[in-house]
Amino acid sequence: MAARRTAAAATAAGSGEDSTSLELDELMPWSVRPLRTGRTWVSGPDPAALRARWERLAAAEGAEQERLFRPSRSRTPHTPVAALPGRSTAGAGAAAGTGRFAREPGACPDPVRILHGPFDEQWLLPDHRLIDAARPELWRVGDGRQLFAVEHGYVPQTAGPALSVTHLLPDGHSPAGRPGRIRPLYRRPDATDPNLAPGLLDVVRTRLGPQEAGPESVLAWILAAALPSPSGCRIPLPADAEVWAAGVELGRALVRLQLRGARGGERPRLPGGRRPYVRAALPARPTGIVYDAEAEALVIGDGRISPVPAGAWEFTVSGVRVLELWFGRRAAAAVGAVPEGVEADGLEVVGARGWTPEWTSELLELITVLALLDGLRPRQEALRARLERAPLISRDELRAAGVLPVPASLRRPASVLGHQEEGPEGQFALL
Repeated sequence: MAARRTAAAATAAGSGEDSTSLELDELMPWSVRPLRTGRTWVSGPDPAALRARWERLAAAEGAEQERLFRPSRSRTPHTPVAALPGRSTAGAGAAAGTGRFAREPGACPDPVRILHGPFDEQWLLPDHRLIDAARPELWRVGDGRQLFAVEHGYVPQTAGPALSVTHLLPDGHSPAGRPGRIRPLYRRPDATDPNLAPGLLDVVRTRLGPQEAGPESVLAWILAAALPSPSGCRIPLPADAEVWAAGVELGRALVRLQLRGARGGERPRLPGGRRPYVRAALPARPTGIVYDAEAEALVIGDGRISPVPAGAWEFTVSGVRVLELWFGRRAAAAVGAVPEGVEADGLEVVGARGWTPEWTSELLELITVLALLDGLRPRQEALRARLERAPLISRDELRAAGVLPVPASLRRPASVLGHQEEGPEGQFALL
């Protein structure tokens, strides 16, 4: 029976219809496309480099500024735009201008922490004049209580999670495959108006309990149970309360790890007192990374980090090894290397100052997070095995309960009436 269900689900997933699971789009209907910066120099792993790039661009004039800016159809140094929500002259940090950059660049805005694809925390210059498609609707709802579910690009026959959760603004970048959508848990600030199908929480509380189950419980279940498919993440919804409770508990553990101590949580630590250490100092400009499986060590030039569990080194998303990709981006930044097709004397090379101590600390933490996530895989596999045998809440049942189909209005951003934002050239408007 389980084998027949699995085969049927696989066939249905390929055709876009699956009678044994739901589309994530049906459970969390409002989604936003990934950010499109239009130019690679506005983000990176080193905030000091971003400030240096800004200063060089602001000091340049005329054709030189135009060249450094790298104009696109959406943005040039002469494009006036609205400020990013919360980043106007009334916002926190340095003011982000709304006038033409060529005329009044202003002071460099404080770089903000973002999630650049899965598990890679980087920095972004939060100035709307520099970003082709910053997705202001995400900035409007991003606050100290928001969580974002981010789908990963689908790559057939690869292992790894189907989606991740972050408290940071995600750019939705995918290391491989088509980028997935970004789904805020809440449609409005202050954790109000959950981004869930209407009536879904009532069904969960009635069928599965406990009565205090809320939006974060649903998100935890989604993170634990999500399955990749060509049409997007698919979520089986159990009709068994014990299976639901086990999945929610597992999902909450996954969320805690991915938040890395944010929101009052504990920083991730390996059990048994194990923790990765720098055994030999990392070089200022590393050129490569090798894993010594026998010694459980990362070898970076003459530098060495251990212990590094094999599960952390082999952890992949969309078929790409996370640690290798993370390291490669910073090794390139340390020497001012630029992506293929980018001018060698552009802003991307500005600010290269070698490998930073902050990156070493971040690497040690990333190793820990990936090792712990890998350690939870047996529980995820056990959950999926139980789901193959457990009764599921069907799409027909959700239709009968009025949960489906989702109203078209819930697939659009919620209005923010009375919220004032600075528009182009300093004008204000109500949204």
